[in-house]
Amino acid sequence: MTDEFDVIVIGAGPAGENAAARAVRGGLTAAILEDRLAGGECSYWACIPSKALLRPIDLAAEVSRVPGLSLGPIEVSKVLARRDEAVSHFDDSGQVGWIESVPIEFVRGRGRLDGVKRVRVTPRDGGAERVLTARHAVVLATGSTALVPPIPGLAEAKPWTSHEVTAAKEVPERLVVLGGGVVACEMAQAMHGLGARQTTVLVRGGSLLSKLEPFAGELLAESFAEAGIDVRTHTGIARVERPEPGGKVTVHLAEGPPLEADELLVATGRVPATADLGLDTVGLPGGRTVEVDDSMRATAVEGGWLYAVGDVNGRALLTHMGKYQARACGDVIAARAKGGDDTLPAMRDIADEYGAPQVVFTDPQICAVGRTEAAAREAGFPVRVVEYDLGKVSGAYLLGDGYRGRAKAVVDEERRVLLGVTLAGPGAAELLHAATIAVTAEVPLDRLWHAVPSFPTVSEIWLRLLEEYGL
Repeated sequence: MTDEFDVIVIGAGPAGENAAARAVRGGLTAAILEDRLAGGECSYWACIPSKALLRPIDLAAEVSRVPGLSLGPIEVSKVLARRDEAVSHFDDSGQVGWIESVPIEFVRGRGRLDGVKRVRVTPRDGGAERVLTARHAVVLATGSTALVPPIPGLAEAKPWTSHEVTAAKEVPERLVVLGGGVVACEMAQAMHGLGARQTTVLVRGGSLLSKLEPFAGELLAESFAEAGIDVRTHTGIARVERPEPGGKVTVHLAEGPPLEADELLVATGRVPATADLGLDTVGLPGGRTVEVDDSMRATAVEGGWLYAVGDVNGRALLTHMGKYQARACGDVIAARAKGGDDTLPAMRDIADEYGAPQVVFTDPQICAVGRTEAAAREAGFPVRVVEYDLGKVSGAYLLGDGYRGRAKAVVDEERRVLLGVTLAGPGAAELLHAATIAVTAEVPLDRLWHAVPSFPTVSEIWLRLLEEYGL
């Protein structure tokens, strides 16, 4: 059976859904393919469940800083139950209903490219294959998968990845975490806060969150140490052993005695989910990112019909950025299909050039947008940096005793605009969008001076940073 649509999207995560929906809004027909759950990684095994697990930890820390308040022990069963509600008990019927209401045709099955504008679908139930053809475009939105490093015995030990830890039915007493990035930090704190009595984080490099400003990882390391989380930097893994499936796991270090744990979480990065996508049928290598231009069109495929949004293009492995790219992609496909104006600014990805906003939902929260100081200097900008102790802002003091945080702004001295902002502190996530607007809109500092923050809020950090700059 062969079906024809204007647009075919492979992958029904947030990016794929947005691309298809915008194409339909532009007057095109669309089909979307998904082999697992509609809603994708973010909805079931990443952003949503991880934040449901982290919220009680964040709230407990906040309460502990306010005199006169006390909080009893966290009821882990209720936290896990709420997490299950947040992921709809792994039932995507509601999401499928939304897709079909757009209307987009939802096809359950594994989609692979099968030549120019052709997609072969293998149903999950083993039924007959279907071949879909696209009149105008095929969009790849298959996301990414967890990287498991080639450490002897690691794969055989069946470690947790982000999938297993966010869906955990119980909290292990002893947990070893490999990695020092966002997933490693968030899940180490979540599991420890929910009852893991011994949590060890093994970092190959010299710090946590090494891609961000150094002070961010330092503040988080202090918080981990106070909570009893053991962070070991410059630590290599020689091999891993797990004689019995589901039994105790032993991590042999390159130096020092081995570690024994009940579970091992691998959070060492992600790779694009393109290995079995049929890219070879259109002249692209599998297992790699798909290079795209600012309209999300694949640059190495003739005819301009193939697009890639989200993690598969490697620009920014963040859900909100994938959705942003997808909105531009769906709009530009519709415009090109109808011979309209495809040069509008909204049909181009320009935000990645400035630096995507991101939040690490630990305590303290770590937030950043734009370039770090190191990245700005490497790019050749004339840089000046200003920093301020976030805990010295009146609004921060009122949030609780012992509030600790820091803010850093990276300024282009020639144009007097912000190149990047990093904020670290309890509740700092709500400050990030103001920074995102200032950075991406390139608001001159002289103009930003007149955006007066309310007193007494933590947003007074903007006033303090500008004063430190000399305004």
